[in-house]
Amino acid sequence: MKLFRRLSPALLSLGLALGLAAPTKAQVPHTASLDFDELQEIGLAIAQEAAQRSQFQQYDIALQQVELATQLVPNDFRVWAVAADIYLRTDQLDDGIGALNTARKLEPTDPAIHLALGTAYFRKQDYVAATKNYERGVQLKPDSPGALFDLGNAYYVTNRFKEAVDTYEKAVDLGDDFWEAINNIGLVRYEQGQREDAIAAWRKALSYNEKAAEPQLALAVALYAKGERKQSLRLAEAALKSDGQYGDVDYLRDQLWGDRLVKDTELFLATPQMKSVLARVDLAR
Repeated sequence: MKLFRRLSPALLSLGLALGLAAPTKAQVPHTASLDFDELQEIGLAIAQEAAQRSQFQQYDIALQQVELATQLVPNDFRVWAVAADIYLRTDQLDDGIGALNTARKLEPTDPAIHLALGTAYFRKQDYVAATKNYERGVQLKPDSPGALFDLGNAYYVTNRFKEAVDTYEKAVDLGDDFWEAINNIGLVRYEQGQREDAIAAWRKALSYNEKAAEPQLALAVALYAKGERKQSLRLAEAALKSDGQYGDVDYLRDQLWGDRLVKDTELFLATPQMKSVLARVDLAR
């Protein structure tokens, strides 16, 4: 499970959280010349308005505004953070990473910037860079369950399984009912061939959220592989009724399901019983 589905938090609110003042109307004063403070005030107001437009998916105008703001206030990391958020919301990953790197140079000790860079690189599938930035973000903010979860995901996709589990466990210790991290411990254990430990993790995840589709289906697959057919079919049907996307193997890979679990899932979904379940779920939509 990722955190930008959970890939950790959406960025912009990076700009808002970093303290951009709420704007009045971003109007140019009727003066012959503008001093530095006035330009900064205008630029920050424009950036804030761009952030708000982005929240309402008014991306074309938001992009124009934030690009103007970066020209007016090029040395304020908050403006670059807002620009990065808008770029990433519109899938302009390279521009988003560039804006975040500028923000990082201006404010190198802000954990939100490093974590946002980690998320951007993760989306770009540059997992080495993602890991490096997540690690720095966690160093700066060690008490964030979401940051630890994202770092655990980066370790997991680079086959650093022990570090992944240790990091997920830290997230669970901080997050109490953080069932997503527990679920991902199950994903790691299954890829390691530790089926019983994976089953235990998914059962624990469901004890926190009994209706969560992902641990339900993962548990169903693992139980079916053990020969526990009746319970597995019941769990799988409940999972797919809750979220039919989990019947799509490509979607499962997007959720970080590894090769071993995907292979067993494909075999499971191809059974006559599961084909019947999938047909019922489709008819019910």
